[in-house]
Amino acid sequence: MSLTVPNDLLDQARAGGVDDAAFVACVRESLPYAWSVISELVEQRDKTGVVFADNQTPPPDEAARGQLLRCLASDAMRGALERHFGVRLAFQNCHRVAVFDPTATEALRDFITPRAQILNQKPELVDC
Repeated sequence: MSLTVPNDLLDQARAGGVDDAAFVACVRESLPYAWSVISELVEQRDKTGVVFADNQTPPPDEAARGQLLRCLASDAMRGALERHFGVRLAFQNCHRVAVFDPTATEALRDFITPRAQILNQKPELVDC
């Protein structure tokens, strides 16, 4: 299961709408490793002023890896986090998450090319 959904949030969804802040809180509580990676990258990018910051450290275990995969594979979760943090998210392999300034279209375009994906491949990442 991707998220542990509190009853009040489930009731909101059944009634027809979900508050973005409540959904983001659900993601934060359900996927703490993914949240920490993304929020730390946002903080790093904000402090340094670079157009993007990325994580190149593999997750400590399969549970953490699964959190990143579930979070970034979901359009709803990815979109909510992008709105919450005011960034664009990109993802390579099983752990290379990047946060981009929304105006950094060229840097994002370069990051998501097949060339960038191929150059990011390493033997230890084959099974990630």
